[in-house]
Amino acid sequence: MAYLFHQDELPKLVSKVPGRERVFFVSKELTKVDDMLAGIMRYAQGASSPYHYHKNCEHFYFIMEGQATVETPEGVTPVGPGDMIFIPAEERHRLRSITPLFYFEFQAPNRFQTTILDGTPADLLWEKVDGKVWVQS
Repeated sequence: MAYLFHQDELPKLVSKVPGRERVFFVSKELTKVDDMLAGIMRYAQGASSPYHYHKNCEHFYFIMEGQATVETPEGVTPVGPGDMIFIPAEERHRLRSITPLFYFEFQAPNRFQTTILDGTPADLLWEKVDGKVWVQS
C-alpha cells in the first residue's frame, strides 16, 4: 500500500548536541520495512556529526543546499549543492557544515550498529520535538 504525507506530519528529531535536525520519510515505524532508512537533514552552520562508522550499512548524502566538508581516512573534501556522497559500510566519516546545510540521507539496510570514534554517545541521541509517528531513545 502506498502512503502520502507532508513532512510537517512527521516527527522532527533534534540532536541532543545542538545544530542537527532530521525528518525520516522511510523507517520501520512508518513503513514496517527495515531494509532502508531515508529522510532529510538540516545542520546549522558549524554543526557536525561525530567521526564514526556504521557496521552493515551503506549510505549516501545528497546535498541540496549549503556548503560542507566530508572527512574520511583519505582527507577532508568540500561538498555543496548537487553533490552526492557515497559512504560504504564501515567507512569512517564525518559531515561538517560550513553554512546552513540541507541534504537527503539514505541508509541500507536499517539494521546497523554505529561506532563513534571521536565524540560522545550524546552525539547520536535524538529528541522528538513534534509529529506523531516515531520516537527514538
